Amino acid sequence: MLITLSLSTPPGDGLVDITGQVRDAVRQCGVQSGLCAVIVPHTTAAVTINSALDEATPRDLIAEVRRLVPTRVDFQHQYDTPADAAGHIKAALIGHSVLLAIENGDLVLGGSQSILFFEFDGPRQRRVQVKVVAG
Repeated sequence: MLITLSLSTPPGDGLVDITGQVRDAVRQCGVQSGLCAVIVPHTTAAVTINSALDEATPRDLIAEVRRLVPTRVDFQHQYDTPADAAGHIKAALIGHSVLLAIENGDLVLGGSQSILFFEFDGPRQRRVQVKVVAG
């Protein structure tokens, strides 16, 4: 079953914890054991698994990705803005999907792990696709 989540993202670069929404999607499917793919169908956004327990962790992640790929005007591709070009590179580095196991009707995540949606060109209305497969 494929479920599409909708979310509004903050201006510029940001992280949105979508763990609860993905867990709800898994429960909605009723699968007790299987796999859950979380897919971001955008070129200036990504998804990762990391800690959201400490508010400083997302801030550090955003700051380091900005440091690695700063917005600048000398990118060769600038369809919209320099931020758009930087967003494409950031998203390619972070990745557009994560795959998680499902057991006992819930995601298998570590105690401090969360599913984080990375926005690189906000604010935007975004979609996240959740594909749940039994087995």
